[in-house]
Amino acid sequence: MDVFDELLRGVRGKGAVFGRSVLWPPWSLRFADGAYLTLCVPLRGAGWIVPETGDARHVALGEAAIVRGPAPFSFTDDPANVTATAVTAPAGATTPADVTAAAGASGVREVRWGEDAPDAVDRGREFDCATVLLAAAYDVREELPQRLLRALPPVLVVPDEQDCSPMRDYLEAQIGGGRPGHQIVLDRLLDWLLVCTLRDWFDRPEAEPPGWYGALGDAVAGPALRAMHADPAHPWTTAELASRAGVSRTTLAKRFTELVGNGPVAYLTEWRMTLAADLLTRPELTVAAVARRVGYADAFGFSAAFKRLRGESPSAYRRAAVATQAAGRAVPAS
Repeated sequence: MDVFDELLRGVRGKGAVFGRSVLWPPWSLRFADGAYLTLCVPLRGAGWIVPETGDARHVALGEAAIVRGPAPFSFTDDPANVTATAVTAPAGATTPADVTAAAGASGVREVRWGEDAPDAVDRGREFDCATVLLAAAYDVREELPQRLLRALPPVLVVPDEQDCSPMRDYLEAQIGGGRPGHQIVLDRLLDWLLVCTLRDWFDRPEAEPPGWYGALGDAVAGPALRAMHADPAHPWTTAELASRAGVSRTTLAKRFTELVGNGPVAYLTEWRMTLAADLLTRPELTVAAVARRVGYADAFGFSAAFKRLRGESPSAYRRAAVATQAAGRAVPAS
């Protein structure tokens, strides 16, 4: 399995919070739900992402933006004004009156009007003149995708190198549609859009991808990386990994360290502990079972390695993770 594929397994549309907002100037939509990752795609119009710290970023039609949380941010028509109007469109909304009538509908988290917005709606301002924003918020807590998300800037914007307007139209239709299975279709479309946006970002010159990302395409380090990710429990040695690339141990160790930042064995240990951290959140698995799944013959050796890299024992990590999950379930939905 590709490293990029594996890290994104935990970032899925299922369970994400989707919303389509129809906005008339002056408008501002605040995201304060603590999501670890938010995808923002203008389906019509454009706007600015204003984080709590850092510079505002413009997002035009045809572009996609990803905001790394959990800090709040705003999406607005004017970066100097983040307290104006935001209205969430119901399914099937085609006019401002439809939006107004459904302002209190289920799923609307926040509705605020600017001073002139009611008059604008009363005058029947054309729906096509509004900005329409699709937002998908992901509560990504697993360790695997966090390795990827930590390499992202607070806000990234990726231009659409191709004309994807038909896809945007189709996506908007799915949000407002009521056909059987439309939620599954929407989940998959957003998965596709998120992955493409992340992949395109890492290929841009201003991106700073992690070392392993560039190493995937390397003739020496790439085969070793793919082998370790395909079977992390295997007792890999530097010599065996070097044979996968057809080079000497010295050549592999030097090239791998140059690209990734540490040697193959150190990388494998760190990757195993990342896998173990997610496995430890599953109550049906004992510490010994987790140890075996990540390549350790006994719980003692695994526990020593985990504590050395993570600063706490597997049991302590599990207790903290369970407490965090329980706290999250206890918070009422907004």
